Amino acid sequence: MSQDTLVHDDDGAVDPNLPPDPSRRFWVTTACAVGGVAGVATAVPLVSTFSPSEKARAAGAPVEVDVGDIPVGTMKTVEWRGKPVWIIHRSPEQLAGLKTQDALLADPDSKRPGFTPKYAENEGRSRKPELFVCVGICTHLGCSPTSHFEKGGSLGADWQGGFLCPCHGSTFDLAGRVYKNKPAPDNLEVPPYQYLTDTRIIVGVDEDNKA
Repeated sequence: MSQDTLVHDDDGAVDPNLPPDPSRRFWVTTACAVGGVAGVATAVPLVSTFSPSEKARAAGAPVEVDVGDIPVGTMKTVEWRGKPVWIIHRSPEQLAGLKTQDALLADPDSKRPGFTPKYAENEGRSRKPELFVCVGICTHLGCSPTSHFEKGGSLGADWQGGFLCPCHGSTFDLAGRVYKNKPAPDNLEVPPYQYLTDTRIIVGVDEDNKA
């Protein structure tokens, strides 16, 4: 028998033959409703507590990347801090081509501050020669260059492969170094990163940038 049909007589006993008391149903329903509202009110602050702050979202968490599955001569793109990060697996031929470009580049040794960590101040701008990591955003006005890995072609006989910005024509070699007389003032940025294993890196963390 439900609670709605239990009505007490004057002695406090329950008389099953009496009609249901509508006031009891009202208060039971009201109590349940109030309890439900209280539960919702309690739950909302809890959910808000677990929501990431705007500052945390802007900072961006480090990103782990498997680099062992990138075929030679190709690249993988991941996102870090809302930016595309390119990981290029350079072939021995592509690495050899870098050595021929210095006279054509605006900053071949990456000496301009702000875009190259100390460990990337080398010809390949990388921790390991074959793997190049950079932010895929042109240093001119923020467009994203496109890859042109084939030698020669429409970019000239001296072209050894690299990137072309479609917005204003800046070109970069396969170490992200900008060519002379181009709108982009600097080489492509090398983000903080380090190796976790031989086939796995983490972007956003290095000796000077801790998670």
